[in-house]
Amino acid sequence: MIETCDSPKLLPVQSAISKMLNQVTPIIESESIELEEALGRVLAEDVISNIDVPPNDNSAMDGYAMRSEDLTNSQQLQLVGTALAGKPYGKKILAGQCIRIMTGAVIPKGADSVVMQENTEVLHDSIVFKQIPEYGNSVRKAGEDLQKGQIVVTKGTKLTPAFLALIASVGIAEVSVVRNLKVGLIATGDELTPPGQPIEAGAIYESNRFALTALLKAFPVALFDFGIVKDDKIALKAVFEQAGQHCDLVLSCGGVSVGDADYVKEILDEQGSIKFWKVAIKPGKPFAFGALEKAWFCGLPGNPVSSFVTFEQLVTPLLQKLSGQTIQQKPYFVATASCLIKKRPGRADFQRGIFYRDQQGKLWVKPNGKQGSGIMSSIANANCYILLEQEANDVQQGENVKIRMI
Repeated sequence: MIETCDSPKLLPVQSAISKMLNQVTPIIESESIELEEALGRVLAEDVISNIDVPPNDNSAMDGYAMRSEDLTNSQQLQLVGTALAGKPYGKKILAGQCIRIMTGAVIPKGADSVVMQENTEVLHDSIVFKQIPEYGNSVRKAGEDLQKGQIVVTKGTKLTPAFLALIASVGIAEVSVVRNLKVGLIATGDELTPPGQPIEAGAIYESNRFALTALLKAFPVALFDFGIVKDDKIALKAVFEQAGQHCDLVLSCGGVSVGDADYVKEILDEQGSIKFWKVAIKPGKPFAFGALEKAWFCGLPGNPVSSFVTFEQLVTPLLQKLSGQTIQQKPYFVATASCLIKKRPGRADFQRGIFYRDQQGKLWVKPNGKQGSGIMSSIANANCYILLEQEANDVQQGENVKIRMI
């Protein structure tokens, strides 16, 4: 039987992801680095607070602090001092007294509430209150954000700017992170020419490494770029052996199909092992996963769209697990098809699309032009993937579909 592009022998996308994740184990080596250098790194251990945040009750706004019970019978209190952020009022507030207080300043003993300055009036050495506050009004309580002994950020978290600020807020200047994942990148093909050089008849400019290098910057990796390797088995074997010795994961583009000069699968058989080959994904069917001597291996198709899509859908969760990161899948949204979306059963289809909202706020989506695996503009000018299940048929205009942001 002749195998078609949508043969039932193809491995479903989720099965491919599960097979990879079940076989690999996260990197466990860690290092301690300054917080300023930790953006994008993955925590190797929980960060625990040694203090309450905030450490004291403090004011949520500029105004006047007082005992709320003092305003039940009177609207005027004696002004006895000022509290600034970093410069507390060192005395206790007594009955009938209030102080001027600034945002972030410590609430003095005796006071329990703050009234914003817009709701007051200064009258000589007294303050007239136009609002009677409830107990605790505009007071941030000690430990309201974080409490001493609480886990601030959990192990396996990829550190974002917000997490860095959260860690800094408890006074921690260094964190333990998983070491950078060593990733090797190889492009194969006689037809490939580096940009900036004269191009010969039948050649094309190599672009996959530029996309993949940029995509890899979203992960905590140390990249080893082995450049372009021609379709020469001896040269390919040497590069694969070197990459397999020094990397945790090797990514290659091209050479995993069934052409006469597609040697990657053959070399993988000799130097390591193939775990699976060919996935029910469109574009990107000839995706391969296996192992070299010391590294895991992903063979991405040579077509630029196929390479991009398989990296996002298949390699991303693998990188997350290898780097010790908690695996997180991007959320999807439901949109209405604004036109017919063609789909043949057999492979999960990640069509490149454009979503938009109409004047009523309804979410619509349409394919972004031609969907060929060599048409990189279909991704460059798109803002989402249209997620079409493996056995789905055409989506009619007006039907709902899932989309995921690119």
